Amino acid sequence: MEKYNIAIVGAGAVGEEMLGVLEQRSFPVKSLKILARSAREIEVGGKSYAVRATTPEEFDGVDIALFAGTENASQTYAWEAAKRGAIVVDNSATFRMDPKVPLVVPECNPDDVDRHCGIIANPNCSTTQMVVALKPLHMRSRIKRIIVSTYQAVSGTGRDAIEELEQQSILLTHGQKVMSTNSYPYQIAFNLLPHIGSFRTDGYTSEEWKMVEETHKILGDPEIKVTPTTVRVPVFNSHSESVYIETEEKISAAEAFEILSKSPGIAMVDECKPTAKDANFRSYPMPIEASGRDEVFIGRLREDPYIPTGLNMWVVSDNLRKGAALNAVQIAELLIKKGLVKRCR
Repeated sequence: MEKYNIAIVGAGAVGEEMLGVLEQRSFPVKSLKILARSAREIEVGGKSYAVRATTPEEFDGVDIALFAGTENASQTYAWEAAKRGAIVVDNSATFRMDPKVPLVVPECNPDDVDRHCGIIANPNCSTTQMVVALKPLHMRSRIKRIIVSTYQAVSGTGRDAIEELEQQSILLTHGQKVMSTNSYPYQIAFNLLPHIGSFRTDGYTSEEWKMVEETHKILGDPEIKVTPTTVRVPVFNSHSESVYIETEEKISAAEAFEILSKSPGIAMVDECKPTAKDANFRSYPMPIEASGRDEVFIGRLREDPYIPTGLNMWVVSDNLRKGAALNAVQIAELLIKKGLVKRCR
């Protein structure tokens, strides 16, 4: 098996997750380098790694460069890496809506990688899990409308936000007040913030509008009406979404369950498990069970009692894995499968 020279750009939560995913999936790595703003040592999964300072020359000889998500690094080095022969898979928002750059979720639009010009964009985490859930249904009957409310974990903001939630929770459970905030404009512990990203003049946030534009681009249908509300919740990891769709032809909940059960990257969690205490106990996707897993979990499938073509579902996924690191590595695997890695050399 041919092996490849890999660079990971960024040593934060997503970069570390990329390291783990490469190892877990036995990715054919010939050499691996980790790049960041400054040189240092990091420890991931009990292993020590040397981090090198990012310079243009570090991309010489690199086959695939996985950019972990900082806009500054992507804007500064992505095209430079591509010019030096690397294929860049970028997790930042920098290139997602660039018409020259494919925006790819392998389960949804794998053939879009064929037209890359050196850079492939990774979608926003909340968009990724939603389109994985919706593409099989869209193939059965075109989706006309999507109404989605997200419940996004603090890991999507980064390590500082995780620590802030932990510290605030300790304070509050010991009867103390939260006197200051850093990662968010308000206290996040035991609270909900309907505010992710910056506010636009129309009242939507940048995170919400990403879901609109990225869904159109990935599904190849700019006429789908997408109405999102994105909410930050006091959960450490894994995003949840309440997704409502209207299709051109009716898809029953039973048919949707069957379609999704057979679709790649999806795990259905929607079954009745009677117990001695509760005969109506049901299992459904939860963040604590999705964390550390690769699948997009779907449950609570139910038909709209008023709109014949309406369907509701609950979608949960690990935002650091399928929402970021895993999807990037899957794109790299797709490039290898299609024989595209050496095209620029």
